[in-house]
Amino acid sequence: MNLSTQKIAIVTGASRGIGEAIAKRLSLDGFAVVVNYFHNREQAEAVVQEIRGKGGEAIAVPGDVSKAQDVELLFDRAEKTYGGVDVLINNAGVVAPKPTDIADTDDELYDKIFNVNTRGTFLTLRQAAQRLRNSGHIVNLSTSAIGLAMPGYAIYSGAKIAVEIFTNIMAKELRGRNITVNAIAPGPTATDLFYQGKSAELIEKFAHKAPLERLGEPDDIASTVAFLVSPEGGWVNGQILRVNGGIV
Repeated sequence: MNLSTQKIAIVTGASRGIGEAIAKRLSLDGFAVVVNYFHNREQAEAVVQEIRGKGGEAIAVPGDVSKAQDVELLFDRAEKTYGGVDVLINNAGVVAPKPTDIADTDDELYDKIFNVNTRGTFLTLRQAAQRLRNSGHIVNLSTSAIGLAMPGYAIYSGAKIAVEIFTNIMAKELRGRNITVNAIAPGPTATDLFYQGKSAELIEKFAHKAPLERLGEPDDIASTVAFLVSPEGGWVNGQILRVNGGIV
């Protein structure tokens, strides 16, 4: 594809899990992909090599989304390499190592969760508002844990519900530019992040909560993202889509 006409997508936290699946899917759909990562350089480069091996275009760019300078440099690199940015996928996120009640949550854990999940989304949205090309798309990642309202997930859910408010309001703030802003709220999804700190019994319990009686797969989420950034999804704007097999 001619790079002068190719659409460019930034996917944060794209070295593994849902972010990796999204990056690969968008590449298959013709996007050049900026694979953002924080720690996992080797995994990010492996994602890039797989994309290139299938004829796609991608680069890996490090950056902590909770730091304004890193986020600005992420957009700088995308623009320098490809000439602009058309799509932002806010996937980078963290959870507590295990379900943790409010009474047991220390300041460090609270700050970590809100810095990445909320501040990180804010910082990337701020750059996107200034730099995304017209007729673009933004997809934020929220969580169906908000709807489930489970004990032990208050801080994570609280950080993500702010993301949902950002989504709805930013869609209105970008009036006149033909840019859609939506959020996807996955349910339990089979990633390393989900398995972290959970017993086999708890994982099995989650798998049977949804009427479809399985965990989500990263590709389930990636397919929905692909729809939202496609012409077919162009009339969906300011919405929160729960992609969770019916768990809530």
